[in-house]
Amino acid sequence: MSRSRRPAGPALRPARRIPRPARSGPRPPAPGTRSPGRPFGPALRPYLLVAPTVLGGALLLGYPLVRNLLISFQRYGMGELIRGGAAFVGFRNYRTVLADPEFWEVVRRTFWWTLVNVTLIMVIGTLVALMMQRLGRTMRILVTSGLVLAWASPVIATTTVFQWLFASRLGVVNWVLVRLGFTSFEGYSWLADGPAAFTVLVLLVVWQSVPFAAITLHSALLTVPAELYESARLDGADGRRTFRSITLPLLRPVFGLVLCLEVIWVFRCFAQIWAVTKGGPGEATTTLPVYAYRIAQSLHRYDLGAAVSTLTVLLLAAVLVAYFRQLLRQEAER
Repeated sequence: MSRSRRPAGPALRPARRIPRPARSGPRPPAPGTRSPGRPFGPALRPYLLVAPTVLGGALLLGYPLVRNLLISFQRYGMGELIRGGAAFVGFRNYRTVLADPEFWEVVRRTFWWTLVNVTLIMVIGTLVALMMQRLGRTMRILVTSGLVLAWASPVIATTTVFQWLFASRLGVVNWVLVRLGFTSFEGYSWLADGPAAFTVLVLLVVWQSVPFAAITLHSALLTVPAELYESARLDGADGRRTFRSITLPLLRPVFGLVLCLEVIWVFRCFAQIWAVTKGGPGEATTTLPVYAYRIAQSLHRYDLGAAVSTLTVLLLAAVLVAYFRQLLRQEAER
């Protein structure tokens, strides 16, 4: 009988493959490729997030600006407002406005108004910011809360309070001045005198604007390293030298930004002036926005009002462009 032969060594069996589990979802895309479920890439996603805000701002700000510019080249009075069909007259409205001596007087007053207010706002706001830097935590919170409340108060509400303060008969300001011995302020009408009314409006606008400047500058001061102040103090530098050599150079961009925002806000200021004096007494407090509104509403010459508004925007843009050129020139020289 033949014996069956067995292999001398152990039998070699082929390795058994373990089956992989089936994927429950689609395979992730390779790097740099676009996912089929996400039609927009990561680079485009931030622009899509801000697109609604940009479109809304363009609609709310761009359309009135274009419409105002269009009306300034038309003959647009009460008749055209009712029945339509305004005719184009070219630059005739601008020639009429620029030939009026009253317009140039209002321009001069507007620049003076802006200069006085912005100077006081920046000086007081800087001093308040420096003061807050030296306060303790509790007092700093209290001062910041007061600034925020003053800043958040509605414009008309604050304006009404100032009207009560400077009222001729029952005003607190006249009462305090009389008690201090200034008897000439008994029943004094602040809003009936041109310089006095101008002063009241300056105080009102400065009161409303200082909180924004102070809080912004204080936030910027917190970014300055404390070691720089310590080194300046060890070198014997006083407060003025420290501010001029350390604080101002480091915070120059923030100062420039706050200054530009305040110039824009003060230059186009309308609600406070119209609510308190309506541009009076006489023309003592009439600035360019008030002048444009009075022409459009009193004379029903919406075309001339639109021309004044366009010139106001151009003057403000020219001032800001000149300031930015000066700022960039100083940065290039450093």
